[in-house]
Amino acid sequence: MGQLGFQELFVIFLIALLVFGPKKLPELGKSLGKGIREFKRATEGLKQSWEDQVRDTESSVKDIYADVDSDPSMTGPVLRDEKDEKDEKDKKDEAPVPEVLAAQPQTTTTEPVAPKET
Repeated sequence: MGQLGFQELFVIFLIALLVFGPKKLPELGKSLGKGIREFKRATEGLKQSWEDQVRDTESSVKDIYADVDSDPSMTGPVLRDEKDEKDEKDKKDEAPVPEVLAAQPQTTTTEPVAPKET
């Protein structure tokens, strides 16, 4: 769905004028504007709250990393970079090619193959 052009907006305005009348239309526009403004304010507040939570979580994770790095007596799993984990996963996904298949030359035919009769 694209943007509304001038003609579409004019038709909508004309229908609203016929339905609500010339006295009620300015009040509706004013209340619609207030509603949109309130919605923007609420979404900005939600966005700000989300960013604050992410920032707090990041600082907590950094504190944990600092604690683990500073105390050599702590033992646990070694954390790796995502790149290392991805490379390791890719190596596991690759199936080894048997030597018999690897030694055979790859041939392709351009002739059509007839289907087998059953």
